[in-house]
Amino acid sequence: MIPPGARALRAALEGEGCGILESADTSRGLGASLAAGVRHARDADGWIVALGDMPFIASATFAAVARALREGALIAAPVHRMSKARGHPVGFSRKLFAELEKLDGDEGARSVISRHGADVSLIVVDDAGITRDIDTPSDLPP
Repeated sequence: MIPPGARALRAALEGEGCGILESADTSRGLGASLAAGVRHARDADGWIVALGDMPFIASATFAAVARALREGALIAAPVHRMSKARGHPVGFSRKLFAELEKLDGDEGARSVISRHGADVSLIVVDDAGITRDIDTPSDLPP
């Protein structure tokens, strides 16, 4: 999801084969953006939420989260085998649509995860990318 009128970003993402949803809701924060995306894909069986500043997540991790959702998980999240850190992407079942579509502001889905903490299916992975994000140019690999 991108803000309206972000032509250069749209071109770059489309050049990589990404589907694009423009929404003014991006200006209100992560929660509002997530809600707009969920409403846009309201007929989906579930949603996998990945953050744009976390490009190092392995495709196998995405596949594992998707598999957990297909197998009935309400929420599925990876946890690193060694560090025990939980990370992204996080999958949400269709059963959570009503909660996700109401998100707003910059919190994201943390409140949904908190309410359903006992129902989070943790997927053990060796993927360090689940917690590695890019905030500054120095975070990029050489």
